Amino acid sequence: MSFPNKEQRQRCWNSRDRYWECLDKNNDDASKCKVYRNMYETECPSQWVKHFDRKRQYLQLKDRIQNEGAAFVKIRTELSTQSSSA
Repeated sequence: MSFPNKEQRQRCWNSRDRYWECLDKNNDDASKCKVYRNMYETECPSQWVKHFDRKRQYLQLKDRIQNEGAAFVKIRTELSTQSSSA
């Protein structure tokens, strides 16, 4: 795929923003945002979708660390370690 032009990029960003807004309104319940997810995946190159998905996860983690502190990260790390050793 060639690099998206300005109009295609804008459509991608708009569809991403609508999808993220839906997730925010629905407590990250992706099942309630399927229409927006499909539009997002249609309008954006697949590598961009992967990048934006990782970026959202990073931003959420960053927000939790700032609001809940480092204890949150330690608990999550311990839980993931326990589940992988089971």
